[in-house]
Amino acid sequence: VYNPQADFLLQAIASAKRQLYPHWELYIADDASTLPHIRPILEKAAASDPRIHVTFHDEQNGHVSAASNAALSIAQGEFITLLEHEGELAENALYHAALALNENPALDLIYSDEDKIDAKGKRYGHYFKPDWSPDLFFNQNLIAHLCVYRLSLAQAIGGFLMGYEGAQQWEFTLRFLEQTKPENIYHMPRVLYHSRAISGSTAISIETKNYTAETGWR
Repeated sequence: VYNPQADFLLQAIASAKRQLYPHWELYIADDASTLPHIRPILEKAAASDPRIHVTFHDEQNGHVSAASNAALSIAQGEFITLLEHEGELAENALYHAALALNENPALDLIYSDEDKIDAKGKRYGHYFKPDWSPDLFFNQNLIAHLCVYRLSLAQAIGGFLMGYEGAQQWEFTLRFLEQTKPENIYHMPRVLYHSRAISGSTAISIETKNYTAETGWR
């Protein structure tokens, strides 16, 4: 979390709390936000539900990889997924992930289709993905959201690397793939994640954050 608009942050947290599947924990890492409304929102969220845990980095902004690692370091579940501070989970997102894992406990990586959501809550830009395609993944971050990773493997590869911000999940997943097999990767053909498309977001255009393209090439 870093200085999101209050209502979008609240909606992101609410999307976790309304999950049909109840056995989850939400780990929130605040990356030295400077806006005064952030800490009260996060503290209230943690107080409202024992499944929500918050860690604050008050000294300096470490960027998304550092914040993700801070949350990863305290995660207790068997599997993890990523939620942007302005994104939203579909209410059945974790249910379908758990269902897939119950049907095949050997799965290490699960991903779903996704779309975008604007400031008024209108969904559009649906991305219906193929089943696992290495050729496509090596050319773009096919996985993106929703993506569920086995925690033990995420920890084994050392989490997210500094210096790849903007393409940190793609880089992370490239290393994660070395720890698993294609038969342990599963595509859920459902739209289970909504990326917020607002001014300054890469959900509108990658050009809003030029460093993401450069990092992606690296």
